[in-house]
Amino acid sequence: MSSPFGFLLAAEPPPRRVGVLVALAAVALCTLIVYPLAHVAPVVSLSVVYLPAVLVVSITWGGWLGVATAVVSAAAFNFFHLPPVGRFTLQDSDNWVALAAFLVVAMLASSVAEVTRARTRDAEERRREADLAAEMARLLLRGNSLAEALPTAAARLAQTLELSSAAIEMEAVEGDERRVAFPLREGPNRLGTLLVGAGTSEASLRRLQERVVPALEALLSAALERETLLGGVVETAALRRADTVKTALLRAVSHDLRSPLTAISAAGEAVGSPSLSPEERAEMAAVIQEETKRLARLVDNLLDLSRLQAGAAEPRREWTSIDELIRSAVLDVGAAPDAFSLSIDRDIPLVSVDPVQMERALVNVLENARRHSGGHPVSVRARAVRRLAGARVGGRAGVLEAERAGASAAEGDGGEALQPHAATGDRVIVRIVDRGPGIPPAQLERVFEPFYRAGTPGSGHRGSGLGLAIARGFTEANAGSLHVESLPGQGATFVFELPL
Repeated sequence: MSSPFGFLLAAEPPPRRVGVLVALAAVALCTLIVYPLAHVAPVVSLSVVYLPAVLVVSITWGGWLGVATAVVSAAAFNFFHLPPVGRFTLQDSDNWVALAAFLVVAMLASSVAEVTRARTRDAEERRREADLAAEMARLLLRGNSLAEALPTAAARLAQTLELSSAAIEMEAVEGDERRVAFPLREGPNRLGTLLVGAGTSEASLRRLQERVVPALEALLSAALERETLLGGVVETAALRRADTVKTALLRAVSHDLRSPLTAISAAGEAVGSPSLSPEERAEMAAVIQEETKRLARLVDNLLDLSRLQAGAAEPRREWTSIDELIRSAVLDVGAAPDAFSLSIDRDIPLVSVDPVQMERALVNVLENARRHSGGHPVSVRARAVRRLAGARVGGRAGVLEAERAGASAAEGDGGEALQPHAATGDRVIVRIVDRGPGIPPAQLERVFEPFYRAGTPGSGHRGSGLGLAIARGFTEANAGSLHVESLPGQGATFVFELPL
């Protein structure tokens, strides 16, 4: 708890003109107090009444005003209370002793106050420097990039130390007429340079050299070591990830690319045989066309995946109809007319997406659903979901969405209605539901990993393991999301969510 008289030793005293007014008012008040006290005590002993005024003024405003207050107190006491009253002559030499005591008290009190105030200022400076060191440690040791953190750290340093300017450079820079340079070292190694404005006071420069630069050198050394270690960890992780991708890619090339090439080669040799009948020749030509399309689709998937992983799949957005996107994607799949069952609301608003990317995402998911549907039609449902005004997330809005989504899942999907995610605002939801064997819970996220194939060995489902990864990548690039819901033995539901 702070003292009620802590203001007396504030780091910066009040203005001196306030001190003069306080001194005069205090002397006048003490002079008035002596009158009633003179009836119960000898007047000569009442000079102590003025001591609190002398002490307060000396402690708060320093020795010169304290001495002046002591002299004025002695004069007022003499003029108004000591005989002969109304004159400044002193009959008793003890009165000179009282004046001397006032002066000694004033000098001692002001000296003690100045020492205490100086220590208070020093403690405050050290507290601010400790706060600055903690802030700079947070900036330099927790930031993503040391180069990005240095300007912010320099600005914080200049603000705390009240400097006109400050900069931290990661190289040796010499001072000039505009800047003062402080080398930052770790032993014999030069780490960088602290630069401050040439107009900085000598006291601030000495403070920087003695107390700030050593702490900054230690922090900068730790930050450089951290960045080196982090760079090694990131490089190792990148190499490991690249090795995993390379291994998966080689596996895909060795199987997924070789299989259609082998089929095309065999069919091409057979077509050239003179013993083939026209029907057999047409069959071989169809095999060549089918395997060529499969090969082209695999190459396109590999290119799309590389663009997504490199962050180069920037969408070209335009207002697009979800109805047209779904129907175009169904046509691109090239399945029988009854392979898909569509239910699309008529009042779905347009969405701002890249139509090429989103159609590709829908095609990949539709192909995956048809491949695992076990010959049953794949259900495609599209709805616009709006959160009710004033409804909280997960409240009535969540119920409204659950009702709509549950209805869409129940209309001919052949499985239980799966609960959607909590409402997050106005958006379009496209649900693609198959009646296949479903996806185990442990694989619900893994199916979106590149080159990952869900299902049981020997199921006969051919795929590169890239389609769903590309579908999620394109959807997220267009500010949407794609997730899968599945109940064992009751198929899988892939859910696209696009904001309106």
